[in-house]
Amino acid sequence: MLSKNTIKYITSLKQKKFRDEFRQFVAEGDKLVSELLLSYLKIVEIFAVKEWFSAHNIAGNIKVTEVTAFELERISGLTTPNLVIALLEIPDNEKFETINFDNLILVLDEIKDPGNLGTIIRIADWFGIKDIICSNHTVDIYNPKVVQATMGSIARVIVHYTELTTFLKEIPKNIPVYGTLLSGENIYTQDLTKNGMIIIGNESKGISGELLPLIKTKLLIPSFPENNESRAESLNASIACAIVCAEFKRRVFSC
Repeated sequence: MLSKNTIKYITSLKQKKFRDEFRQFVAEGDKLVSELLLSYLKIVEIFAVKEWFSAHNIAGNIKVTEVTAFELERISGLTTPNLVIALLEIPDNEKFETINFDNLILVLDEIKDPGNLGTIIRIADWFGIKDIICSNHTVDIYNPKVVQATMGSIARVIVHYTELTTFLKEIPKNIPVYGTLLSGENIYTQDLTKNGMIIIGNESKGISGELLPLIKTKLLIPSFPENNESRAESLNASIACAIVCAEFKRRVFSC
């Protein structure tokens, strides 16, 4: 039976201030937890119903607690609890010296929507992008909605938070820096490289003014309205990210 203190502790991790204080976060669901069991992330404890434990072999160094469906519902952040919840340690991802500048790197400027960030992490994982650099005002990667939206890709993509202007000024001078802008040039006619920084701006404001001078190539995803009909004002940040990543990778593999 779960104690009141355990329930209080797990539910407190929905808030960033407690995640920062205790350096732990929550992951829910069979697919997500199963992926994390195979990752570098350290699982501290697993809370699951009996049938979930019966179907999984858990390493002896991980604490396990069997709970009832009712208890799972009390600690779950989902509308429909999904058999298992895990507590994990928040890793130290501030080691920028591990970043490989020979690869594409996503740079996220104040992405606010948890679903967008989680989806962008999945996109990066799909296209083999290992590092994402976030502004300090981007939504927290360990927000439960972000973790859920990654569908396990959080285990394979390293997300760093920093002050972007300083970071971009300090990267090697030969690194291409791309930005997605409505004032940019058609991405399908531009020269694209196999490495570089791709800046994705805020959902409503776009890329911050202080970052614009640091962009070396401004890219536009063109629209294709028929007969000059009206079109959507802009694309969702995660959709734009997927299109841009796909075009970069298409160029590399079609050469």
